[in-house]
Amino acid sequence: MEELIVLYQDLGLLGSVAVMFLFLVYSMNKRASQQAESLEDLKVENKGQSETLENMEGMIIKLIDRWNKSDETRDRRHEDLLREVGDASEKISYLSGRINSK
Repeated sequence: MEELIVLYQDLGLLGSVAVMFLFLVYSMNKRASQQAESLEDLKVENKGQSETLENMEGMIIKLIDRWNKSDETRDRRHEDLLREVGDASEKISYLSGRINSK
């Protein structure tokens, strides 16, 4: 405490203000470097998240394509089944007509 009083006596009010100003500049510089490090960390994390999202997007697109292909296959099977049912219906109608005509 005594050292501060001696410093104040030697430098006066102007010197004290200059010391406080230098301390302010030092603390702001320290805080700016911490923020720059934090921004770099966020930049790296953001890059990783972007890559993950791109990979997920690719997987989702492949999954949708797979569903579309399975839907096309199901639709073809359904159409084939309807054709067979229609053919069987025609044959039954033909046989029914033959039986009724006798």
